[in-house]
Amino acid sequence: MSDVTRAKHGRPVHHWRRDVVELAALFTSVAVADGVANLVGHGPDGPALLVISAVALAATAGFHTWWTRRHGHAPPAGDTDARSLPQGQQAGPSDERSATPETEPGQSALWRMRTTVKDEPGSLAALCTALAGRQVDILSLQTHPLAEGTVDEFLLRAPGGLMASELTKVVSLAGGTDTWIERADAHDLVDAPTRVLGLAARTALDAAELPLALRQLLGRCTIRQLPATPVGGGRGPAKVPVEGALEDTVMRLRAPEGGVITVERPYLPFTPTEFARARALVELDARLGPRVPHSQHVLTLPEGNEITVRRADTRDLEAAKAMHERCSARTLGMRYHGPVGDADRYLSHLLSPRFGRTLAVQTASGRLVGLGHLLWDGDETEVALLIEDKWQRRGVGGELLERLVAMAAEAGCESVYAVTQASNTGMVAAMRGLGLPLDYQIEEGTLVITARLPKGRAGSRLPYEVAQEQVGEPIARD
Repeated sequence: MSDVTRAKHGRPVHHWRRDVVELAALFTSVAVADGVANLVGHGPDGPALLVISAVALAATAGFHTWWTRRHGHAPPAGDTDARSLPQGQQAGPSDERSATPETEPGQSALWRMRTTVKDEPGSLAALCTALAGRQVDILSLQTHPLAEGTVDEFLLRAPGGLMASELTKVVSLAGGTDTWIERADAHDLVDAPTRVLGLAARTALDAAELPLALRQLLGRCTIRQLPATPVGGGRGPAKVPVEGALEDTVMRLRAPEGGVITVERPYLPFTPTEFARARALVELDARLGPRVPHSQHVLTLPEGNEITVRRADTRDLEAAKAMHERCSARTLGMRYHGPVGDADRYLSHLLSPRFGRTLAVQTASGRLVGLGHLLWDGDETEVALLIEDKWQRRGVGGELLERLVAMAAEAGCESVYAVTQASNTGMVAAMRGLGLPLDYQIEEGTLVITARLPKGRAGSRLPYEVAQEQVGEPIARD
């Protein structure tokens, strides 16, 4: 990835222009301060200026005090007081957003809440009684016994006007500690066993679903898979035991093909039950082995040529290498943001379903002429395209990009980003052709374009696969 991508993820990038401006401002400030000091110390009116300044500051402070007492300082309408939770309580990172009632008075709202109570008789009963006193209905409850107490996880239906800070206060007074709460939706009404079975079915259909299934299981978290041998060479990640490792807010699992899967959720520690469920999903994925859906879709380009769009994996490595050899140095430089010495290392990673989904475009003769990648990058999603020179400017890239973005939206991603060069007008035009809100960030010729996706529900089948069923049976792969 380029330096601008690292800046996008929060790592600092130094700007020499900004340093020059700050240095000039510093010199100017020193000069002004020196001039004021000379005026006060050596001028005939220096003491008078000091007295006048003191009187002006005192008058300003008095006026500010009178104004605030007269008009009060109530918080804005959007302030939910989520920052002032009772001592010992912890709100989720989205409390300021979710604590504001989104329902009309008289309606109800769904909440997910987790709290820790003492492992003694009557603790849970006291908590349930306190919630019932505020007209809060408990729709589901899961308990996770720990050494220092019991973690109770609730799905609640509360009055629409009840805010997160009020709920946490009620729980605190009833003996709950380390409370976390966030808004829920109708999808959370599905009981845990049913949800886990559904995620297992998604994983069984497509190896690329494993990171998405883990995120659906564990909520908002960052998932990264590190290969046993890094793409650029060097040492791989430290090995983990067969049974995995759980460290408070981080769990590390052994990846099916080697390497390590790391799951982080800083705002909420994992429970042993969550760890066991995640480990079971990874073990199921390892037993099933590599797999991708074999559906294919035949399209006719505006010029009349037919192309086939299908899922690709490591079995297409040789065909992808041959396509790279037919691509010009400029095309490869646009895709990989620099010279490509050994495409094998890149392609083995990019074609692996463990790191995302890949779509391939092939001609009627079976030649591979385009690749589109949807890569899981922690809690973000990257899209990348490579089209053979002779097939550029024919709508192939736009077709691939639309399908990749549809797959990302169907998987529940909030946005996708593309890293390219500012001179790559084809990629810029394809991103604009999506008709989605775009954000541009450019640094030293490298451009990052982020598209915000409409909210959708994740499923196990892709939109283009459903559309293919309406056409007929998919073409069998060799």
